[in-house]
Amino acid sequence: MSSARVGAARLTTRIKVTRTGDLKDGPRRARPARNMILQGDCVSLMKGLDAESVDLVFADPPYNLQLASKLTRPDQSLVDAVDDDWDKFADFAAYDAFTREWLSAARQVMKPQATIFVIGSYHNIFRVGAIMQDLGFWILNDIVWRKNNPMPNFRGRRFTNAHETMIWAARDAGAKNYTFNYEGLKAGNEDCQMRSDWLLPICTGAERLKDATGRKTHPTQKPETLLARVILSASKAGDLVLDPFFGSGTTGAVAKRLRRDYIGLERDGTYANAAVARIAAVEPLPEEAVATAPSKRSEPRIAFASLVEAGLIAPGAVLRDAKKRHAAVVRADGALSLSGFVGSIHKTGALAQGLPACNGWTFWHYEDKGRLAPIDELRTQIRQSLRAAAE
Repeated sequence: MSSARVGAARLTTRIKVTRTGDLKDGPRRARPARNMILQGDCVSLMKGLDAESVDLVFADPPYNLQLASKLTRPDQSLVDAVDDDWDKFADFAAYDAFTREWLSAARQVMKPQATIFVIGSYHNIFRVGAIMQDLGFWILNDIVWRKNNPMPNFRGRRFTNAHETMIWAARDAGAKNYTFNYEGLKAGNEDCQMRSDWLLPICTGAERLKDATGRKTHPTQKPETLLARVILSASKAGDLVLDPFFGSGTTGAVAKRLRRDYIGLERDGTYANAAVARIAAVEPLPEEAVATAPSKRSEPRIAFASLVEAGLIAPGAVLRDAKKRHAAVVRADGALSLSGFVGSIHKTGALAQGLPACNGWTFWHYEDKGRLAPIDELRTQIRQSLRAAAE
């Protein structure tokens, strides 16, 4: 039996959950294991989770679309719009109170270095963002999910609604060590920094879950490509991902495939059961395929003097830039001498170019068998030797 099915089984046999999430006729607060789907109200269920236990939160809350009537196409056929009761609120005040309540509960279960993604549309995302700031979250980015196949505006009275917005935030302003897999994202993006506008298709085709009658199981199912980028951006293998509005289980399916753990909270039994079956069919990728890309920031700091002490660069050697316009002499103490100025590899590189700063590791080159090579190659050799010694 899959871990997801085990979770569902525990849910139905150990506790009874009302629509509001109150626990009855069973343990007051059973701590859930990882890789579980819990059915009930997300706020009540989050209060039953361990404080500061979650590494990443992805939340796709109701958007409060405020649809006053049925939507029709020019041929008068009905648009399959979101008109479910869970998306209906009495007024903005009611929606704001709901938003504040679930965000507060989510913040309590986030680790100090955890981050949260909240997705929405123009109907709700600005209200959500203001409440997040009021509660102490620190916004890191707003990310535009630009849809390359959006639904058209049938009445021709507005721009085509072609994007949704995600807010990415740390738990508070003091968070410094949150996960951001910069190197892996950049390597997969043709060695360019990953931008905050993501062009991805909406969920269609075989990925879209459907019931026995062929209707969509969930009206707002998000594409797995979107969740994959979120999870790969801000978590590591083995991290715990929480989704308070689990729906059809996209977060859990992607988390399992990428070797993350998950907890899904969903009050609708039909959605929860569909998610259980969906996740059970997922096979995790090989560990090597999801290992975090090495980060230069996490590597041990190596001083240029260490290269001199190790004999990789001899005192008196001449370093040049790649175009051989500048030359500096290596001193015995690990500093460089450039036209009478003595300083670090960085300061001498900046002086040579007339710039305020410089990365001396990539600017200065040494001669190796007739070719110029950046001194950063020698720093890599030392780091490799340190790793080998540690093993």
